[in-house]
Amino acid sequence: MYRTMLLPSLSAAALLTSGIASAADLPIKPSVGDLVKQSQASDWRPTDPQHTLYMELESGRVVIELAPGFAPNNIANIETLVKEKYFDGLAILRSQDNYVAQWGDPQAESDHPRPLGSAKPKVAGEFSVPLKNDQHFVRQPDRDGYAPQIGHSNGFPVARDPKAGTTWLAHCYGMVGVGRDNGTDSGNGAELYAVTGHAPRHLDRNITLVGRVLSGMPLLSSLPRGGEAMGFYGAKESRMAIKSVRLEADVPEAERSHLEVMRSEAPIYQQVIDAQRNRGGPWNKFSPGYVELCNAPIPVRVRP
Repeated sequence: MYRTMLLPSLSAAALLTSGIASAADLPIKPSVGDLVKQSQASDWRPTDPQHTLYMELESGRVVIELAPGFAPNNIANIETLVKEKYFDGLAILRSQDNYVAQWGDPQAESDHPRPLGSAKPKVAGEFSVPLKNDQHFVRQPDRDGYAPQIGHSNGFPVARDPKAGTTWLAHCYGMVGVGRDNGTDSGNGAELYAVTGHAPRHLDRNITLVGRVLSGMPLLSSLPRGGEAMGFYGAKESRMAIKSVRLEADVPEAERSHLEVMRSEAPIYQQVIDAQRNRGGPWNKFSPGYVELCNAPIPVRVRP
């Protein structure tokens, strides 16, 4: 949703004394919304039902698209947990302001944790993968403080180091990762989190990212903040229950969300990024000619 921000009108003299350039200084350009309207059906791809999760909360549905090319082993374990209905009846455990929302088993640290079924108790961290794993990378020319190169791959924000021959998913808003302890193999996907605050890119290559939320982020970002350290909910605080988590492939067609993601390799997507990098008038008075990786929008829509 794009809204026009209304500002108090200023006289020409006030504009000059305030240091704000006139609206005529920036040409009118298509907005992201305009470009989405101009897009063609071929600019979009449907979600993969075999690698898309529906997490049903009391407040609604959260749709998470997984990226098996970047974390194949962790995602295989998560999908095993989902198929065996591990998450059903568990809860949101943590909501830390400007950081993450995390979910899993409230009894995980007790003497009676929920059994993992046939899922593995430990999975090696997949913090980065070989460049050859990513066949869809489209480079974004803007500079980045965390990686030599940045861009998008199949609708995911990614960073890479050509000299090291590695690439990885980036911790942008809405990205989903695997909770772990100090050991790099201590995560297994039984506890997951979504980034709900300013992109914590320092976590890149320290935690396994497995995908991103395509729909339902307001349900996670608006959760009450937990009262204990790191935003965990205390014993007297209510936790939102998880009704179920299912693979899209296991949900009847009529009950699916039917989402589409704009193709990273589509020429119009480069125009979408440029629209954020070089914002036009008349509201904008200054255009930085730059956009951070995590501020480059990746449009998602319901299939027409």
